[in-house]
Amino acid sequence: MAFTLQELATLSGGQLEGNPALIIKGAASLMEATADEITFFADPRYAPLLRKTQASAIFVPLDFSETIAPARIRVLNPAKAFEQVVLKLAPPPVKFEPGVHPSAIVDKSARLGEGVSVQAHAVIESGADIAAKVVIGAGCYIGREVVIGADSLLYPNVTIRERSVIGARVIIHSGAVIGADGFGFEMVEGRYTKIPQIGIVQIDDDVEIGANTTIDRARFGRTWIQKGVKIDNLVQIAHNVVIGEHTAIAAQAGMAGSVRIGKYVVIAGQAGLVGHVEVSDRAIIGAQTGVTKSIGSGPWLLSPAVPMDDAKQQIAWVHRLGKLFKRVKALEEKVGS
Repeated sequence: MAFTLQELATLSGGQLEGNPALIIKGAASLMEATADEITFFADPRYAPLLRKTQASAIFVPLDFSETIAPARIRVLNPAKAFEQVVLKLAPPPVKFEPGVHPSAIVDKSARLGEGVSVQAHAVIESGADIAAKVVIGAGCYIGREVVIGADSLLYPNVTIRERSVIGARVIIHSGAVIGADGFGFEMVEGRYTKIPQIGIVQIDDDVEIGANTTIDRARFGRTWIQKGVKIDNLVQIAHNVVIGEHTAIAAQAGMAGSVRIGKYVVIAGQAGLVGHVEVSDRAIIGAQTGVTKSIGSGPWLLSPAVPMDDAKQQIAWVHRLGKLFKRVKALEEKVGS
């Protein structure tokens, strides 16, 4: 599929500066775009890439003032305009027809709503309740008495263990495991004895869960992922954790048991939280930060976590240590002489 620049300007509501008949056949980043493709520029930090781009056209802010060779479409939000074009140029999304594939196994007591699609080799156990227009991907396992809300999408090979409750419009990517046992053991007579994990996982509406992420069932009660939460790939969420609304968690982060995370929190990659700590609303936990005690809102860095301003000062001190050692040595030699 291809568009003229004029068509793209009209689509985005932008102001065209360039040849309106120019044909655009693709969209890519500043660095990767080639001739016949459009890109976007929205952040001054990427000005060096802007000057090197091979794109034929660029979405730019309304106040853009650089002199560049490619055609320009001035818009209020270049990133959003670019996204619109990407969606137009992209192949149509894959859609799954309603119905149950012949190789799927669906217990006769399971309830399937109107328009549900169950793909090849999926298994749906007894008492499961699947609402309208849910897609169950190939090889998925839906345990006993699981509830899944309308319009949710499970990509292939998702496992949802017994009695888990999944809301509406939830997206779960391949390899995720929802409702595995929490990591609960106690030492009895010199060996670990398993503590029964009899709670559930509850995932509210509009949550997205990345590939190979694990969310453990509660020891009792529930592990609770509240509405609008976005979770990246390879995240570990332990038993009885509560994650507040619209929190975002990046890849390889991990939360130990009974952590409570507030609303609109951002947790960067490889951050780790010990058990039973609380994180206030709108906290920002930096990459590889270790949270060993409850923390307030705002940005946090390092391990254990400290307020960002303190962290920056400590990093600066460390970087100055070499010069400080040289000065001290010079003073020692001077005093010694």
